Amino acid sequence: MDPQDKRAALRAINYGLYVVTAKHGDEVAAAGVNWVTQASFEPPLVVVCIKSGTETHDLALAAGGFVVNVVGEDQLDVAKSFFRPTVVADGTLNGFAFHDAPHTGAPYLVDLPYWFEARVTTTVDTGDHTIIVGTVVGAGVHDEPLTPLVLRSTGMNYGG
Repeated sequence: MDPQDKRAALRAINYGLYVVTAKHGDEVAAAGVNWVTQASFEPPLVVVCIKSGTETHDLALAAGGFVVNVVGEDQLDVAKSFFRPTVVADGTLNGFAFHDAPHTGAPYLVDLPYWFEARVTTTVDTGDHTIIVGTVVGAGVHDEPLTPLVLRSTGMNYGG
C-alpha cells in the first residue's frame, strides 16, 4: 500500500472537533479530539476514541464517564487551547468557563454550543487509542443552531 495514498484516503473521512472532559475526585482533564460518532438511537450510545495513556483517557475510564463539548465553526481558538495540558484556575478550564455536568460531574464548557455527557459502557483497547462506548445520560444546548466546526475547514489533520 502506498503510504501517501493511505494517508490521503483516511484523511478524507469527515470529522468534527470536540473537547472531551473527565473528572475523577478532584482531578480534571480535557482534550481536543475528533474521533466521535453516535452508535445507537436506543439506547443513545456514542463512541469516543481517546489516545491511550493520556490524562483525559485515564480519568474518563477511572470516573466511568465523560462529557463531549461540541466546538462551533467560529471557535477554533477554543479547540486549540485543549491540545495542550489542562489548567483549572479561577473557575475556568484552559481559560474557559465551565460547570459540572449533573450526572458525571465532568466539566461542560459554557461557551460551546452543545454538550452531552455519557457513562462508559464498553471499552476496546486497540492500537494507540481506546474505543470508549458511552450511554448518553445528559445533554445541553447553549447556542442553537450554531454549526459545528469540521476538522477539514481548519487546515489541521489528525489521522491517516
